[in-house]
Amino acid sequence: MTRSIALAALAWILSTQQAFTQVRELPSPAAAGSLAPSLFVAADGRVYLSWIDRLDAGRHALRFAVKEGEGWSPPVKIAEGTGWFVNWADFPSLIALPDGSLAAHWLVKSGSGTYAYDVNVARSADRGKTWSVPLVPHRDGTQTEHGFVSLFAAPDNVLEAVWLDGRETRPGADEHEHGSGAMTLRYATIGPDGTLSKEAMLDARVCDCCQTSAARTAEGPVVVYRDRSDREMRDVSIVRLREGRWTEPQPVSSDNWEMHGCPVNGPAVAAAGNRVAVAWFTAANDVPRVKLAFSTDAGASFGKPVIIDDGNPLGRLEVVLLDDGSALVSWLESTPEGSALRVRRVRAGGERDAAVTVLPAGTAISNGFPQMVRAGEQLVLAWTAERVRTAVMPVP
Repeated sequence: MTRSIALAALAWILSTQQAFTQVRELPSPAAAGSLAPSLFVAADGRVYLSWIDRLDAGRHALRFAVKEGEGWSPPVKIAEGTGWFVNWADFPSLIALPDGSLAAHWLVKSGSGTYAYDVNVARSADRGKTWSVPLVPHRDGTQTEHGFVSLFAAPDNVLEAVWLDGRETRPGADEHEHGSGAMTLRYATIGPDGTLSKEAMLDARVCDCCQTSAARTAEGPVVVYRDRSDREMRDVSIVRLREGRWTEPQPVSSDNWEMHGCPVNGPAVAAAGNRVAVAWFTAANDVPRVKLAFSTDAGASFGKPVIIDDGNPLGRLEVVLLDDGSALVSWLESTPEGSALRVRRVRAGGERDAAVTVLPAGTAISNGFPQMVRAGEQLVLAWTAERVRTAVMPVP
Protein backbone atom coordinates (compact mmCIF):
# COMPACT_ATOMS: atom_id res chain seq x y z
CA MET A 1 0.00 0.00 0.00
CA THR A 2 2.82 2.40 0.92
CA ARG A 3 4.67 1.57 -2.31
CA SER A 4 1.52 2.21 -4.35
CA ILE A 5 1.04 5.59 -2.72
CA ALA A 6 4.69 6.47 -3.36
CA LEU A 7 4.44 5.46 -7.02
CA ALA A 8 1.24 7.46 -7.41
CA ALA A 9 2.88 10.48 -5.84
CA LEU A 10 5.89 10.15 -8.14
CA ALA A 11 3.63 9.89 -11.17
CA TRP A 12 1.76 12.99 -10.06
CA ILE A 13 5.01 14.94 -9.61
CA LEU A 14 6.27 13.92 -13.05
CA SER A 15 2.97 14.85 -14.69
CA THR A 16 3.01 18.21 -12.89
CA GLN A 17 6.53 18.96 -14.07
CA GLN A 18 5.57 17.99 -17.61
CA ALA A 19 2.51 20.25 -17.50
CA PHE A 20 4.58 23.19 -16.31
CA THR A 21 7.15 22.79 -19.06
CA GLN A 22 4.49 22.94 -21.78
CA VAL A 23 4.62 26.71 -22.09
CA ARG A 24 3.55 27.89 -25.53
CA GLU A 25 4.05 31.50 -26.51
CA LEU A 26 1.11 33.07 -28.33
CA PRO A 27 1.55 35.66 -31.09
CA SER A 28 1.16 38.97 -29.32
CA PRO A 29 -1.44 41.47 -30.54
CA ALA A 30 0.67 44.32 -29.12
CA ALA A 31 3.02 46.41 -31.24
CA ALA A 32 6.78 46.67 -30.84
CA GLY A 33 7.65 48.86 -27.88
CA SER A 34 4.38 48.12 -26.10
CA LEU A 35 4.32 47.74 -22.34
CA ALA A 36 2.19 47.48 -19.20
CA PRO A 37 0.19 44.26 -19.81
CA SER A 38 -2.78 43.38 -17.63
CA LEU A 39 -4.92 40.22 -17.71
CA PHE A 40 -8.48 39.62 -16.56
CA VAL A 41 -10.77 36.56 -16.72
CA ALA A 42 -14.48 37.32 -16.98
CA ALA A 43 -17.24 35.24 -15.41
CA ASP A 44 -17.98 33.72 -18.83
CA GLY A 45 -14.37 32.53 -19.16
CA ARG A 46 -13.22 35.16 -21.63
CA VAL A 47 -9.62 36.27 -21.12
CA TYR A 48 -8.92 39.96 -21.70
CA LEU A 49 -5.45 41.38 -22.30
CA SER A 50 -4.88 45.13 -22.12
CA TRP A 51 -1.67 47.06 -22.76
CA ILE A 52 -0.22 50.42 -23.81
CA ASP A 53 1.09 51.04 -27.32
CA ARG A 54 3.57 53.86 -27.86
CA LEU A 55 2.61 56.15 -30.75
CA ASP A 56 4.33 59.11 -32.38
CA ALA A 57 4.64 62.62 -30.95
CA GLY A 58 4.37 61.54 -27.32
CA ARG A 59 1.00 59.88 -27.76
CA HIS A 60 -0.07 56.58 -26.22
CA ALA A 61 -2.99 54.26 -26.81
CA LEU A 62 -4.63 51.82 -24.41
CA ARG A 63 -5.81 48.74 -26.30
CA PHE A 64 -7.24 45.33 -25.50
CA ALA A 65 -7.76 41.94 -27.13
CA VAL A 66 -9.73 38.83 -26.23
CA LYS A 67 -8.19 35.37 -26.28
CA GLU A 68 -9.62 33.28 -29.12
CA GLY A 69 -8.43 29.69 -29.20
CA GLU A 70 -4.65 29.76 -29.47
CA GLY A 71 -4.48 33.42 -30.35
CA TRP A 72 -5.92 36.85 -29.73
CA SER A 73 -8.62 38.91 -31.41
CA PRO A 74 -7.57 42.02 -33.34
CA PRO A 75 -6.66 44.88 -31.00
CA VAL A 76 -9.42 47.30 -29.96
CA LYS A 77 -8.64 50.85 -28.87
CA ILE A 78 -9.99 52.01 -25.52
CA ALA A 79 -8.39 55.46 -25.40
CA GLU A 80 -5.60 57.49 -26.98
CA GLY A 81 -3.94 60.73 -25.99
CA THR A 82 -0.96 62.81 -24.92
CA GLY A 83 0.16 63.71 -21.44
CA TRP A 84 -0.35 60.24 -20.05
CA PHE A 85 1.55 58.98 -17.04
CA VAL A 86 3.17 55.83 -18.39
CA ASN A 87 5.14 53.88 -15.84
CA TRP A 88 6.55 50.35 -15.53
CA ALA A 89 4.94 49.81 -12.11
CA ASP A 90 1.68 51.79 -12.21
CA PHE A 91 -0.16 50.34 -15.18
CA PRO A 92 -3.71 50.45 -16.61
CA SER A 93 -6.29 47.68 -16.26
CA LEU A 94 -9.44 46.34 -17.89
CA ILE A 95 -12.23 44.30 -16.28
CA ALA A 96 -15.53 42.80 -17.39
CA LEU A 97 -18.64 43.29 -15.24
CA PRO A 98 -21.31 40.59 -14.74
CA ASP A 99 -23.56 42.06 -17.45
CA GLY A 100 -20.77 41.83 -20.04
CA SER A 101 -19.94 45.54 -20.00
CA LEU A 102 -16.30 46.57 -19.70
CA ALA A 103 -14.44 49.12 -17.60
CA ALA A 104 -10.88 50.36 -17.96
CA HIS A 105 -8.57 52.78 -16.23
CA TRP A 106 -5.42 54.64 -17.23
CA LEU A 107 -3.41 57.58 -15.86
CA VAL A 108 -3.17 61.14 -17.16
CA LYS A 109 -0.86 63.91 -15.98
CA SER A 110 -2.54 66.70 -14.01
CA GLY A 111 0.45 69.03 -13.61
CA SER A 112 4.15 69.50 -14.25
CA GLY A 113 5.32 67.49 -11.25
CA THR A 114 6.55 63.97 -11.97
CA TYR A 115 3.98 62.44 -9.65
CA ALA A 116 1.06 64.73 -10.52
CA TYR A 117 -1.44 62.50 -12.28
CA ASP A 118 -5.08 61.46 -12.15
CA VAL A 119 -6.99 58.22 -12.61
CA ASN A 120 -9.22 58.13 -15.69
CA VAL A 121 -12.02 55.53 -15.87
CA ALA A 122 -14.23 54.72 -18.86
CA ARG A 123 -16.95 52.12 -19.43
CA SER A 124 -18.26 50.30 -22.49
CA ALA A 125 -21.72 48.75 -22.74
CA ASP A 126 -21.06 47.10 -26.12
CA ARG A 127 -17.99 44.96 -25.38
CA GLY A 128 -15.53 47.67 -26.28
CA LYS A 129 -16.94 49.09 -29.51
CA THR A 130 -17.63 52.46 -27.93
CA TRP A 131 -16.45 53.98 -24.66
CA SER A 132 -17.85 56.61 -22.33
CA VAL A 133 -16.18 59.94 -21.74
CA PRO A 134 -13.56 59.21 -19.06
CA LEU A 135 -14.23 60.36 -15.52
CA VAL A 136 -11.95 60.91 -12.54
CA PRO A 137 -13.08 58.96 -9.45
CA HIS A 138 -11.36 61.33 -7.02
CA ARG A 139 -12.65 64.88 -6.58
CA ASP A 140 -9.89 66.52 -4.55
CA GLY A 141 -8.44 68.43 -7.51
CA THR A 142 -4.87 68.31 -6.19
CA GLN A 143 -1.89 67.90 -8.51
CA THR A 144 -0.64 64.87 -6.63
CA GLU A 145 -0.29 61.15 -7.21
CA HIS A 146 -3.44 59.09 -7.84
CA GLY A 147 -2.76 55.60 -9.08
CA PHE A 148 -2.10 51.91 -8.37
CA VAL A 149 -5.75 51.21 -9.03
CA SER A 150 -7.75 48.03 -8.51
CA LEU A 151 -11.09 47.83 -10.31
CA PHE A 152 -13.71 45.26 -9.32
CA ALA A 153 -17.42 44.80 -9.86
CA ALA A 154 -20.36 44.77 -7.49
CA PRO A 155 -23.13 42.22 -8.22
CA ASP A 156 -25.44 44.96 -9.56
CA ASN A 157 -22.88 45.99 -12.21
CA VAL A 158 -21.73 48.97 -10.22
CA LEU A 159 -18.01 49.47 -10.69
CA GLU A 160 -15.87 49.67 -7.57
CA ALA A 161 -12.40 51.21 -7.45
CA VAL A 162 -9.61 51.57 -4.92
CA TRP A 163 -6.44 53.57 -5.46
CA LEU A 164 -3.51 55.22 -3.75
CA ASP A 165 -4.37 58.88 -3.26
CA GLY A 166 -1.80 61.62 -2.58
CA ARG A 167 -4.16 64.49 -1.76
CA GLU A 168 -2.73 64.68 1.78
CA THR A 169 0.87 64.96 0.54
CA ARG A 170 2.71 68.24 0.25
CA PRO A 171 5.21 69.16 -2.47
CA GLY A 172 8.79 68.45 -1.51
CA ALA A 173 11.83 70.64 -2.11
CA ASP A 174 12.13 69.01 -5.53
CA GLU A 175 8.90 68.92 -7.54
CA HIS A 176 10.07 65.63 -9.10
CA GLU A 177 9.98 63.85 -5.76
CA HIS A 178 7.05 62.52 -3.76
CA GLY A 179 5.60 64.96 -1.25
CA SER A 180 6.19 64.67 2.47
CA GLY A 181 2.61 63.95 3.58
CA ALA A 182 0.93 60.59 3.94
CA MET A 183 -0.34 58.58 0.99
CA THR A 184 -3.88 57.31 1.59
CA LEU A 185 -5.97 54.41 0.29
CA ARG A 186 -9.32 55.58 -1.14
CA TYR A 187 -12.47 53.93 -2.52
CA ALA A 188 -15.47 54.93 -4.62
CA THR A 189 -18.22 53.32 -6.66
CA ILE A 190 -19.09 54.32 -10.22
CA GLY A 191 -22.60 53.70 -11.49
CA PRO A 192 -23.44 52.80 -15.11
CA ASP A 193 -24.34 56.47 -15.65
CA GLY A 194 -21.02 57.65 -14.22
CA THR A 195 -22.39 58.67 -10.83
CA LEU A 196 -19.76 58.61 -8.07
CA SER A 197 -20.85 57.47 -4.62
CA LYS A 198 -19.76 55.82 -1.37
CA GLU A 199 -16.42 57.64 -1.43
CA ALA A 200 -14.32 56.59 1.53
CA MET A 201 -10.80 56.63 2.92
CA LEU A 202 -9.80 53.05 3.77
CA ASP A 203 -6.39 53.77 5.30
CA ALA A 204 -4.87 57.14 6.23
CA ARG A 205 -1.20 56.12 5.81
CA VAL A 206 0.01 53.58 3.25
CA CYS A 207 3.12 52.85 1.21
CA ASP A 208 3.51 55.37 -1.61
CA CYS A 209 3.89 53.25 -4.75
CA CYS A 210 3.04 49.57 -4.24
CA GLN A 211 0.27 47.95 -6.25
CA THR A 212 -3.10 47.25 -4.66
CA SER A 213 -5.09 44.06 -5.29
CA ALA A 214 -8.75 43.17 -4.80
CA ALA A 215 -10.94 40.07 -4.92
CA ARG A 216 -14.53 39.19 -4.10
CA THR A 217 -15.35 36.59 -1.46
CA ALA A 218 -18.74 35.08 -0.66
CA GLU A 219 -19.09 37.78 2.02
CA GLY A 220 -17.94 40.74 -0.06
CA PRO A 221 -14.80 42.31 -1.52
CA VAL A 222 -11.39 42.39 0.11
CA VAL A 223 -8.49 44.71 -0.72
CA VAL A 224 -4.83 44.06 0.10
CA TYR A 225 -2.05 46.65 -0.04
CA ARG A 226 1.27 47.58 1.53
CA ASP A 227 0.68 49.55 4.69
CA ARG A 228 3.01 52.05 6.35
CA SER A 229 3.21 52.64 10.08
CA ASP A 230 4.62 55.64 11.90
CA ARG A 231 7.73 53.53 12.51
CA GLU A 232 8.08 52.81 8.76
CA MET A 233 6.92 49.21 9.02
CA ARG A 234 5.75 48.27 5.51
CA ASP A 235 3.82 45.07 5.98
CA VAL A 236 0.76 43.99 3.98
CA SER A 237 -2.71 44.81 5.31
CA ILE A 238 -6.26 43.87 4.33
CA VAL A 239 -9.59 45.69 4.51
CA ARG A 240 -12.99 44.04 3.93
CA LEU A 241 -16.37 45.46 2.93
CA ARG A 242 -19.04 44.00 5.22
CA GLU A 243 -22.69 45.08 5.28
CA GLY A 244 -21.83 48.32 3.53
CA ARG A 245 -18.96 49.30 5.84
CA TRP A 246 -15.22 48.84 5.45
CA THR A 247 -13.38 47.16 8.29
CA GLU A 248 -10.37 48.66 10.00
CA PRO A 249 -7.05 47.64 8.40
CA GLN A 250 -5.45 44.54 9.82
CA PRO A 251 -2.12 42.89 8.94
CA VAL A 252 -2.11 39.74 6.86
CA SER A 253 1.16 38.88 8.60
CA SER A 254 3.41 40.84 10.95
CA ASP A 255 6.76 40.63 9.14
CA ASN A 256 7.92 43.90 10.75
CA TRP A 257 9.72 45.03 7.61
CA GLU A 258 11.18 48.42 8.43
CA MET A 259 12.03 50.33 5.27
CA HIS A 260 12.52 54.05 4.77
CA GLY A 261 11.27 54.07 1.20
CA CYS A 262 8.85 52.29 -1.07
CA PRO A 263 9.84 48.87 -2.47
CA VAL A 264 7.42 49.18 -5.44
CA ASN A 265 6.30 45.60 -4.86
CA GLY A 266 2.62 45.16 -4.02
CA PRO A 267 0.72 42.07 -2.85
CA ALA A 268 -1.75 39.90 -4.78
CA VAL A 269 -5.03 38.34 -3.61
CA ALA A 270 -7.33 35.64 -4.99
CA ALA A 271 -10.65 34.43 -3.56
CA ALA A 272 -13.20 31.67 -4.09
CA GLY A 273 -16.14 31.45 -1.72
CA ASN A 274 -14.75 32.15 1.74
CA ARG A 275 -11.28 30.95 0.83
CA VAL A 276 -8.69 33.70 0.29
CA ALA A 277 -5.02 33.49 -0.68
CA VAL A 278 -2.67 36.47 -0.32
CA ALA A 279 0.89 36.49 -1.66
CA TRP A 280 3.43 39.22 -0.97
CA PHE A 281 7.09 40.22 -0.99
CA THR A 282 9.00 41.24 2.11
CA ALA A 283 12.63 41.88 3.02
CA ALA A 284 12.35 41.99 6.81
CA ASN A 285 15.75 41.67 8.48
CA ASP A 286 17.29 42.21 5.02
CA VAL A 287 16.18 38.75 3.89
CA PRO A 288 14.04 38.90 0.72
CA ARG A 289 11.09 36.51 0.75
CA VAL A 290 7.89 35.80 -1.15
CA LYS A 291 5.19 34.50 1.19
CA LEU A 292 1.67 33.13 0.93
CA ALA A 293 -1.08 32.90 3.56
CA PHE A 294 -4.53 31.29 3.38
CA SER A 295 -7.78 32.40 4.97
CA THR A 296 -10.89 30.25 5.29
CA ASP A 297 -13.12 32.98 6.75
CA ALA A 298 -13.19 35.49 3.86
CA GLY A 299 -10.06 37.32 5.00
CA ALA A 300 -10.99 37.84 8.65
CA SER A 301 -7.95 35.82 9.75
CA PHE A 302 -4.99 34.10 8.11
CA GLY A 303 -2.94 31.00 8.81
CA LYS A 304 0.83 30.80 9.16
CA PRO A 305 2.62 32.14 6.07
CA VAL A 306 4.39 29.74 3.71
CA ILE A 307 7.69 30.75 2.10
CA ILE A 308 7.36 30.50 -1.67
CA ASP A 309 10.68 31.61 -3.14
CA ASP A 310 13.96 29.79 -3.77
CA GLY A 311 16.16 32.13 -1.77
CA ASN A 312 16.70 35.20 -3.95
CA PRO A 313 13.32 36.62 -5.02
CA LEU A 314 12.62 39.95 -6.66
CA GLY A 315 8.89 39.73 -5.95
CA ARG A 316 6.48 41.05 -8.64
CA LEU A 317 4.04 38.26 -8.01
CA GLU A 318 0.61 36.90 -8.88
CA VAL A 319 -1.62 34.32 -7.19
CA VAL A 320 -4.51 32.16 -8.39
CA LEU A 321 -6.65 29.64 -6.53
CA LEU A 322 -7.36 26.14 -7.86
CA ASP A 323 -10.47 24.04 -7.35
CA ASP A 324 -8.89 21.82 -4.70
CA GLY A 325 -8.10 24.84 -2.49
CA SER A 326 -4.44 24.99 -3.42
CA ALA A 327 -2.83 28.14 -4.82
CA LEU A 328 -0.34 28.88 -7.57
CA VAL A 329 2.06 31.76 -6.98
CA SER A 330 4.24 33.28 -9.69
CA TRP A 331 7.21 35.52 -8.94
CA LEU A 332 10.55 36.69 -10.31
CA GLU A 333 13.59 34.90 -8.92
CA SER A 334 17.05 36.39 -9.40
CA THR A 335 19.61 33.98 -10.85
CA PRO A 336 23.21 34.44 -12.07
CA GLU A 337 21.83 34.46 -15.61
CA GLY A 338 19.13 37.05 -14.90
CA SER A 339 15.51 37.15 -13.73
CA ALA A 340 13.43 33.99 -14.13
CA LEU A 341 9.66 33.70 -13.77
CA ARG A 342 8.79 30.80 -11.50
CA VAL A 343 5.58 29.20 -10.28
CA ARG A 344 5.00 27.12 -7.16
CA ARG A 345 1.89 25.29 -6.03
CA VAL A 346 0.98 25.37 -2.34
CA ARG A 347 -1.57 22.90 -0.98
CA ALA A 348 -4.45 23.96 1.22
CA GLY A 349 -2.60 22.57 4.23
CA GLY A 350 0.55 24.54 3.43
CA GLU A 351 2.55 21.78 1.73
CA ARG A 352 4.72 23.08 -1.12
CA ASP A 353 5.32 21.49 -4.49
CA ALA A 354 8.61 21.98 -6.27
CA ALA A 355 9.06 25.38 -7.88
CA VAL A 356 9.16 25.33 -11.65
CA THR A 357 10.79 27.87 -13.96
CA VAL A 358 8.16 28.94 -16.46
CA LEU A 359 10.17 31.64 -18.24
CA PRO A 360 13.90 31.12 -17.77
CA ALA A 361 16.51 33.82 -17.41
CA GLY A 362 17.40 35.01 -20.88
CA THR A 363 13.73 35.36 -21.84
CA ALA A 364 14.41 39.11 -21.58
CA ILE A 365 11.84 39.94 -18.92
CA SER A 366 12.92 43.54 -19.18
CA ASN A 367 10.68 45.36 -16.75
CA GLY A 368 7.19 45.56 -15.36
CA PHE A 369 5.12 43.00 -13.54
CA PRO A 370 4.46 39.62 -15.21
CA GLN A 371 0.77 38.71 -15.20
CA MET A 372 -0.84 35.30 -14.61
CA VAL A 373 -4.51 34.28 -14.63
CA ARG A 374 -6.32 30.97 -14.72
CA ALA A 375 -8.84 30.27 -17.49
CA GLY A 376 -10.34 26.81 -17.07
CA GLU A 377 -7.52 24.30 -17.42
CA GLN A 378 -5.02 26.87 -18.69
CA LEU A 379 -2.78 29.48 -17.19
CA VAL A 380 -2.40 32.59 -19.32
CA LEU A 381 0.78 34.64 -18.89
CA ALA A 382 1.78 38.12 -20.06
CA TRP A 383 5.02 40.02 -19.60
CA THR A 384 7.13 42.77 -21.16
CA ALA A 385 10.23 41.86 -23.18
CA GLU A 386 10.82 44.56 -25.80
CA ARG A 387 7.07 44.35 -26.33
CA VAL A 388 4.12 42.75 -24.54
CA ARG A 389 4.32 38.97 -24.93
CA THR A 390 1.87 36.25 -23.96
CA ALA A 391 1.90 32.50 -23.43
CA VAL A 392 -0.29 29.67 -22.15
CA MET A 393 0.39 26.51 -20.19
CA PRO A 394 -1.76 23.76 -18.69
CA VAL A 395 -2.92 23.93 -15.10
CA PRO A 396 -1.43 20.86 -13.42
